[in-house]
Amino acid sequence: MLELAFPPAFVLILGALLVAVVRPGLRPLVLLGAPLLTLWAIWRLPDGVLLTAPFLGYDIELVEADALRRLFATVFALMAFAGGLFGLLQARTRELAAAYAYAAGAIGVCFAGDLITLFLFWEFMALFSTVVIWCGEGENARRAGLRYALMHLVGGVLLKIGIEGVMVHTGSVDVRALALDSFDAWVLLAGVLVNAAAPPVSAWIADAYPEGSPFGAVFLSAFTTKTAVLALILLFPGAQILVWIGLWMIFYGILYALLENDMRRILAYSIVNQVGFMVCGVGIGTGMALNGAAAHAFAHILYKALLLMSAGAVLHQTGKRKCSDLGGLWHSMPVTTACGIVGALAISAFPFTSGFISKSMIGQAAADQHLMLVWFLLTAASAGVFLHAGIKFPWFVFFQKDSGLRPPDPPWNMRAAMILLAAACIALGCFPWMLYELLPYPVDYLPYTGAHVVTQFQLLLFAGLAFFALLPLMQRTLTISLDFDWLWRVAMVELAAGIARAWRALGDASRALWQRRAGLWLRRGLALVAPDGILARTQPVASMALWVLLVLALLIGLARV
Repeated sequence: MLELAFPPAFVLILGALLVAVVRPGLRPLVLLGAPLLTLWAIWRLPDGVLLTAPFLGYDIELVEADALRRLFATVFALMAFAGGLFGLLQARTRELAAAYAYAAGAIGVCFAGDLITLFLFWEFMALFSTVVIWCGEGENARRAGLRYALMHLVGGVLLKIGIEGVMVHTGSVDVRALALDSFDAWVLLAGVLVNAAAPPVSAWIADAYPEGSPFGAVFLSAFTTKTAVLALILLFPGAQILVWIGLWMIFYGILYALLENDMRRILAYSIVNQVGFMVCGVGIGTGMALNGAAAHAFAHILYKALLLMSAGAVLHQTGKRKCSDLGGLWHSMPVTTACGIVGALAISAFPFTSGFISKSMIGQAAADQHLMLVWFLLTAASAGVFLHAGIKFPWFVFFQKDSGLRPPDPPWNMRAAMILLAAACIALGCFPWMLYELLPYPVDYLPYTGAHVVTQFQLLLFAGLAFFALLPLMQRTLTISLDFDWLWRVAMVELAAGIARAWRALGDASRALWQRRAGLWLRRGLALVAPDGILARTQPVASMALWVLLVLALLIGLARV
């Protein structure tokens, strides 16, 4: 087997450069060819450390390959291909180039064998994902991109502090499992969790991703949070705190998605919810749980991209993104509707879709470890996912009331990308071995047992009945949901402004008081030297002689001391 002498990420970086400079006639060839060539490069890598280089006295490992890294890199390359096809004819050149560089950064993280290389590709991702957001329309995209960049700057600083601490205290920069027994490890974990969108810093997803273009949002959904999941698997497998952080993410995402009216914000909060399942699996830490986290990341990238493609197609064709403005689109957009439904079923873990064969592995791992509370909460959360993404999104966007909108399905390349991902979701659901053979640990799990299938159907049935029974409460209006980011985007800004106003008022009052006091002192000083003042009066010679005597006595006394 040919051993490549460079990271596969460089292939996609070269593709991003070519996308920006080649003639329009050649651009589709580069867009579709670069991810496929990257995929070929990924699968030509044998296991082990393949490329090292000296840096700052350390031997950094630019390429380290194994089954887990190859799995994530594979789905990232496939996602770059599907996203490039989706935006082939409509997305702007700079957006596609930035998106491919963003995907290249994610693939670089996959094969980073040391913390320094991981950090460099991590920040490479943050840079170009910000550019992708800025390629959205309007002032909102610019402001959201700036907030996104600041949030990831904080995450990058935390990651860098943690890495430097590990380097100093252990003398090693290898990517390996770390115990949470030092300040360095905790700071490193915090930096990774920022990218994973763990509360209370989850709101950057719903703030930034919906402001990207219909094409940019597809890329944004795939890479940042999933590279964080990969980093958690590599660095903190079995860290029990991740179980509870993951459960918090799951129910946080469900709650805010149910409150939302914007279809892309619904799907953005759903990303937090789904990543929560993966983080929980990493925290359980068994081979089954880690397989489930990796498999669910693979499946999630496909069906979440499909959902955002269907939402992006609706936005591209109608210019509307609020559920209250949509409805009845199935009449004129049948392909988009069908693909959106497939994505909704997959995220809901409907049997014979990709979500069913991946999410259930995490629940089974919890049951195997006798974590019954965790198992119960994961099962309940599955019903919540069906409520907000499995039913709410397609119902309010494509069905419910007739909005009177009759846009056609989007152009052929957008339809082709959606059909490709819909077919992948169904194929993986029907033939789970295609995914299981790529997982890092041996798989001893059968998703299609009678009890499991019947239980899942019952769960989805009762969740569906609950949705339609509570439909009047599900109807959204033009409201705003306040998230944790309100504390630093609004409350802290207003608090700082209030403190500044109070400080200015205090300064003004102090200056006014000083001016009044100074004026009084000046008037008294002038009174002393005025023609009729004390200092202008004549004094008796005897009085002056007495004062001279007293001063002389004081000076003699001080001299003796």
